[in-house]
Amino acid sequence: MVSELGRILSPEQVLSGPGAQRAYDCDAYSVDRSKPMCIVLPESTEQVAAVVRWCAANLVPFTGRGAGTGLSGGALPALGGVVVSTKRMNQIVEIDIPNRCLKAQAGIANKRLSDAVKDQGLHFAPDPSSQSVSTLGGNIAENAGGPHTLKYGVTAQHILGVTMVDPEGEILELGGKVPGGPGFDFFSLIVGSEGTVGLVTEAWVKLTPLPTAVQTALIAFPTIRDATETVAEIIASGVIPAALEMMDRGILVALEAAFGLKYPEGTAALLLVECDSNLSAEPAGELVQREIETVAAICQAHNAIDISIAQDEAERQKLWHARKKGVGAMGRLAPSIVTHDGVIPRSKLPEMLDFVYEVAERHGVKVANLFHAGDGNLHPCFYFDDRDPKQVHAVIEAGEEIIRKCVSLGGSVTGEHGVGVEKQDLLPLMFTPDDLRLQAMAKQIFNQGNLCNPCKILPTEKSCVEHKKRWRGVAW
Repeated sequence: MVSELGRILSPEQVLSGPGAQRAYDCDAYSVDRSKPMCIVLPESTEQVAAVVRWCAANLVPFTGRGAGTGLSGGALPALGGVVVSTKRMNQIVEIDIPNRCLKAQAGIANKRLSDAVKDQGLHFAPDPSSQSVSTLGGNIAENAGGPHTLKYGVTAQHILGVTMVDPEGEILELGGKVPGGPGFDFFSLIVGSEGTVGLVTEAWVKLTPLPTAVQTALIAFPTIRDATETVAEIIASGVIPAALEMMDRGILVALEAAFGLKYPEGTAALLLVECDSNLSAEPAGELVQREIETVAAICQAHNAIDISIAQDEAERQKLWHARKKGVGAMGRLAPSIVTHDGVIPRSKLPEMLDFVYEVAERHGVKVANLFHAGDGNLHPCFYFDDRDPKQVHAVIEAGEEIIRKCVSLGGSVTGEHGVGVEKQDLLPLMFTPDDLRLQAMAKQIFNQGNLCNPCKILPTEKSCVEHKKRWRGVAW
């Protein structure tokens, strides 16, 4: 395999051996691991297509991978085979300012898209917290969100078209610069399909004007309930912030350990609220000022103990530092972390957070929370040591109990991290057998086999059952 793929590409574009296998045997969902046979590093769509054709001809499974920051096992090489890494496909192909779009390869980091057009007053709005490393292709696969998607929408609302290699190795062009073309909308099946219908290699993305006015506030609360009740009231007031994020005491402990950040005494939770506008400068400033004043008044009514409003861009970035670095800071508390991704109605946040802490205590696991409070997208972060099978088992059990509760409250098993292998057994909580069969039929439009990112999303992959037993609870 290594030799033949080395001839298709070049020998230095193929990695193999124990070190490479260890580096690519999981994504950021580290409790499930499966070793690939080798890893390829193509540099173009044509090279990806050549690799996929070889895999299809030789019945070898293949799995696409960007930066490996996914949190549900979407880049796990479930049946071994070949990992197709896009890390060398990291170029911007074309920038079209008049039409506010650009085309880029799938392996480019999310933040580089915005950096490339910042001077033109534009940006790529979806901003996952891992945006400095997470790739465009991975964002498309998982339909990634981020703090600012409360107002601007998730990845699906910002992708105009893709170049994709299908599971047989054919290069397809779906969508394009002009949205809403005639015919059946097969393009919409691609975003969020988690790499199960083909490998996206390039994409046209929509560019959004940068806001002309921004106000950012960090508000400290004495209790979790005070903070969570505030969230629902802010939205009910008619203010739709660009971002409305929450962090609990567990995250603050990690941030203090990692970066020495300090917060007001008695702080049990923080809300990070950002309001912005794209109106012309003066009206925008007035609108944003009114919105942030409304937010501050609501927070004060809910017992806020401190309200810090950034006075310039440097202070704004300082306030965002806590949110952007929160998950990474958890490494100061434990070697492993599983970040969940359930969604609930905002009004259920107080009840749900109480349940999260109760479940963690009952299972004997440690949990911290930072999440997109404005759209009810929870991220309970369990921190533990995945070399201990007992801890792994407890984390999995606690996480599944929390996801079940989310669904019972009218929510979803995932908001932005995807299903992957982590949550596929939980999909029947949301879908009937007929629903799942219909989704399987949709997948078969592009992928009728079991070689392209096998064993993901749908819980009906019979050939994957014995492998699930090997994944679940594996520790190294």
